[in-house]
Amino acid sequence: MSRKKIFNDPVYGFITVPYGILFDLIEHPYFQRLRRIKQLSLTHYVYPGALHTRFHHALGALHLMQQTIDVLKSKDVQITPKEEEAVCIAILLHDIGHGPFSHTLEGALIDISHEEISALFMEELNKEFEGKLDLAIKIFRGQYSKNFLHQLVSSQLDMDRLDYLNRDSFFTGVSEGVIGYDRIIKMLDVYDNELVIEEKGIYSIEKFLIARRLMYWQVYLHKTVLSAELMLIQVFKRAKQLVQNGMALPVSKRLNFFLSRNFTKKNYLSDRKELLENFARLDDDDIFYSLKLFEENIDSTLSFLASSIIHRRLFKLEYSNIPIERDYVDKVRLKVASMRKMFDISIDDIVLKGVEANLPYSTSKEEIKILFKSGKVLPMSVTTDYTIQSKIVKRYYLCYPKV
Repeated sequence: MSRKKIFNDPVYGFITVPYGILFDLIEHPYFQRLRRIKQLSLTHYVYPGALHTRFHHALGALHLMQQTIDVLKSKDVQITPKEEEAVCIAILLHDIGHGPFSHTLEGALIDISHEEISALFMEELNKEFEGKLDLAIKIFRGQYSKNFLHQLVSSQLDMDRLDYLNRDSFFTGVSEGVIGYDRIIKMLDVYDNELVIEEKGIYSIEKFLIARRLMYWQVYLHKTVLSAELMLIQVFKRAKQLVQNGMALPVSKRLNFFLSRNFTKKNYLSDRKELLENFARLDDDDIFYSLKLFEENIDSTLSFLASSIIHRRLFKLEYSNIPIERDYVDKVRLKVASMRKMFDISIDDIVLKGVEANLPYSTSKEEIKILFKSGKVLPMSVTTDYTIQSKIVKRYYLCYPKV
């Protein structure tokens, strides 16, 4: 029997990882960096317990994948040991490309998605591990013949979503996000190379979809959370502007590397090694250390925003179901501009408007499939009396300092 490493997880209890490539990947510096990347960015400013990391989430997703593989094999789904190891590698590394504060700074520091960076990291690791990640990369990219393995990693019902809903509700204390992940896993099967849910699991899927919708508006897009994240984005947009205009800012070497230049996906493909080496050393610590120093900067905008985040003087954020009228926006801008401490600050940097959208379930891409006892398979949207919210829900916002 192969020896295993045991991790004590607050959500699932003991998680076991076999010694070998999975444990070696966990030990790699690329993966260990995830200990220093918060799963929910600045959500702890609203829910104090939300301090868990991408490291926790990756291990949790791996644990659920291991359970799912056991369930599918017990139902005579053909999964070879090589495929099992590969799909576990794919889910373990699915978020390895996340930057500081997860999604928040994804567009501010770099112009490439974390999924694409994850794939690039996997390719670099594949070189280091002499091709042992070949199959995992195919599964991750959806290029392997057994499509259900890719669906376990990335779909509308994957191990990523099962873990983050369960874990995020646990650490925030928001009970609306609790899902029956264990029952969902036991109801999984494979039909015609596609992942399906047995008919008796349909209500667990309804609960899963409802929980995901509620978590978005109650946690991920909570107005105070969004306010803090918008402020953080503005800090580093301003910092990038100042650095590129010639101002030397007190930041780490790795952060300065990204502030001083504009990188796109094309750069990551042409200068991959240099970019990934710098990205792999960038984490939440670089960001918060910089905020503390920015607080004393001579630039009023940078100083004001950094100080406001550090001391939790967060902006007011108003949501609206319809576009916010221009007259109201102008009125707010005038009020903010009249505040004495705002005289040296550009109003465009601190009065922010935009729109957030959430699509709880999509009928335009691979739907969750239900396997009936008769052998018939139908998409979720036509098999339930629950009205699935399959349209994009938009909320318009105006965010500004409290006046």
